[in-house]
Amino acid sequence: MTARLLLPTAAGGLEPYQPTGTYLGAAPGGAAFRTRTAYAAAHVVADPLGDNTPGRPAAVDWDATLAFRRHLWSHGFAVADAMDTAQRNMGLDWSATTELIRRGAAEAAAVGDPYELIACGAGTDHAGVGLTIDQVIAAYTEQVAVVEESGAKVVLMASRQLAASARGPQDYRRVYDTLLGQVRRPVVLHWLGEVFDPALAGYWGSSDVAAATEVFLDLVRTHADRVDGVKVSLLDREHEIRLRAELPVGVRLYTGDDFHYPELIRGDGTHFSHALLGIFDAIAPVAAGALRALDAGDPATYDALLAPTVPLSRHLFGAPTYNYKTGIVFLAWLTGRQDAFVMVAGAQSARSIPHLAEAYRLADAAGLLPDADLAAARMRSLLAVAGVRG
Repeated sequence: MTARLLLPTAAGGLEPYQPTGTYLGAAPGGAAFRTRTAYAAAHVVADPLGDNTPGRPAAVDWDATLAFRRHLWSHGFAVADAMDTAQRNMGLDWSATTELIRRGAAEAAAVGDPYELIACGAGTDHAGVGLTIDQVIAAYTEQVAVVEESGAKVVLMASRQLAASARGPQDYRRVYDTLLGQVRRPVVLHWLGEVFDPALAGYWGSSDVAAATEVFLDLVRTHADRVDGVKVSLLDREHEIRLRAELPVGVRLYTGDDFHYPELIRGDGTHFSHALLGIFDAIAPVAAGALRALDAGDPATYDALLAPTVPLSRHLFGAPTYNYKTGIVFLAWLTGRQDAFVMVAGAQSARSIPHLAEAYRLADAAGLLPDADLAAARMRSLLAVAGVRG
């Protein structure tokens, strides 16, 4: 049995914790899931000896980053890459992003069809600020070309520059109508809410979600043959349920709701959501077992496996939500899937020691730690750096 630890609490004290030692993850292997399409949004592994201080170009450990993608594919997931989980707009510059897209798609091609195995974000984050609408279109077009040339599926990410420049729904339609008229194959549209990025407030031309949804739905209906699916990250369960019922036949809704994903993926008997989730990065082996149970018509096992992951996900994605990446990388380190707890832009410091200690507790309770002794040793080493002994 793993020796107990002395862990900090949110109240500022210390309390003993006995690890369970239980691991519920499925073994790698098997084809993609049959009844749901599931993308795991993947993080990048920083080079621990690189200069990843804030404001510096990202120094990436490419071998470890690609190994993590192979880990996700081995459990049946497709990979969503070069998106917010990979620290787009939070440290991953365009040069590193371009390399990530090309390397990831080439790695996917060694496994199967890259269009089905990896979807990569295309945005405008390389183009500076104060753009005209024509410049926004040009910036998007440049990034879309990089993704398409790699063979990956395009995810049209929400654009901070468009949100700053648009004067109403007509500007959003002009941008997206142009882009969807140009793409070679169907893409994923990404609606990222301001809880994930405050700079995206009022996206689609309105701060009223119902009005924005009408603009969004009209766009999707107009270009249904060019839209593989929509990825909605508003953390609003009821909105997602209404939206997915209104989508054209053949257009998937990929839930981005890291608070309510088990019930949204399971569905209501009439409609269900597919998934493109950052939390899948951290819970892939357990989530794979749950999704295979759903494929087998065993919702009880599906619920039993995923339910304990929800408290962890709600903790990691707690306010400020955009700092969730720190917990995702922390868990990759605890589980032995990378060797160092460092991040591009120094983002490992974006969460407190008590926050990370609670993430450890919740991951252990959810059966996510394949080597309890390794996880405990790494947790102790982090606490020692923070001056906690025990």
